[in-house]
Amino acid sequence: MTQLIKKQHSRMRLAIALFFFSHGFILSSWASRIPNIKTYLSISDAELGTLLLLMPIGQISTMPMSAKIISKYGSKNIVQFGFLIYPLILLIIGLSTSYFQLAICLFLFGVAGNLCNIAINTQGVELESMMHKPMMSSFHGAWSISGFLGALVALLMLNLNLTIAVHFLVVLLFVLVIWILNFRFLIHTTPSKNIEKESGSIFKYLDKTLVQLGIIGFLSMAIEGAMFDWSGVYFQDIVKAPEQLIILGYTSFVLMMATGRFLGDYLIVKFGRKKVIQMSGIFMTSGLLLSVFSVNLIVCTLAFMMVGLGGSCSVPTVYGVTGKRNKVNASISLTLVSTIAFLGFLIGPPAIGFISDLFDLRYSFMLFSIFGIIMVVIASRARILEDE
Repeated sequence: MTQLIKKQHSRMRLAIALFFFSHGFILSSWASRIPNIKTYLSISDAELGTLLLLMPIGQISTMPMSAKIISKYGSKNIVQFGFLIYPLILLIIGLSTSYFQLAICLFLFGVAGNLCNIAINTQGVELESMMHKPMMSSFHGAWSISGFLGALVALLMLNLNLTIAVHFLVVLLFVLVIWILNFRFLIHTTPSKNIEKESGSIFKYLDKTLVQLGIIGFLSMAIEGAMFDWSGVYFQDIVKAPEQLIILGYTSFVLMMATGRFLGDYLIVKFGRKKVIQMSGIFMTSGLLLSVFSVNLIVCTLAFMMVGLGGSCSVPTVYGVTGKRNKVNASISLTLVSTIAFLGFLIGPPAIGFISDLFDLRYSFMLFSIFGIIMVVIASRARILEDE
């Protein structure tokens, strides 16, 4: 019987990991074709900037609603429904023929992506509780790996001269295969009976502990967002890397982030959640400062690897401990913390640009290096991390 349960849990883990992978694959497929869509629709840089805001606006504006929907209907049902709608909207994006159509699609894309994100993270938390071991880091590692594969598939599609619509249709079919083979292995969660009786904003559940976890996530994702958007610019303008090596900064950061996430679960068991987050903060601060004070191609590559390794485990660790709080439904807790954390991902890149415009990109990185130190301080005071 024990072996049978272990096999069931292992199959559940694979299914959840594949849905994490699907989420990242869909998102990276969209990101990889942004330049082509911009050219196809003759969109200006300013218009593109406005469009790119619509997706996170869709995510943020519907986060409270997402929590209530998942609590009411159960995360399994939402994953099953959401992962049919999410790639379908991607396909419609590829079929869009006007700025207005694309704007509506991107807002809905953000809504669907957020719903899938909260639901699949809730599934991950449920499985952690069932198996009594940390797994969120490896789940997020599957999401990170999908970014690489999504970019490779996009490159293949470009070399084959296939249209954006055909590319996104292939993504839809691929995700549909994963859905068919894995949806029945998701964890059945009991919908909340009290959710219909509850009224008012879910932010009434926000307490000191969730704020602490949210701020840790905010600081980590602010650095992550800055690295995603500015690492190439840093290597181009500050490091003065050769043109063919400009991408080295971004690649080294993303590679170590993916690697660190697959090591994260082991590190949590060995050192505990508090020390993992503290080490994350130290690595991010050290890496950013190293890149500021030693503007050298090799040194900065190693520095960005340190930042990627530091950022790899912090958010999955925060999400893992958030979902285990018994005081509030897991989907609501995750929504509250992820809302605060995601604001860092939105605010970080523009803040870097603003500071850089006033002073220098190195000053931006130096300022953001403080975020890692703040993470260490907050983690040392968060009791929930001691309990874990």
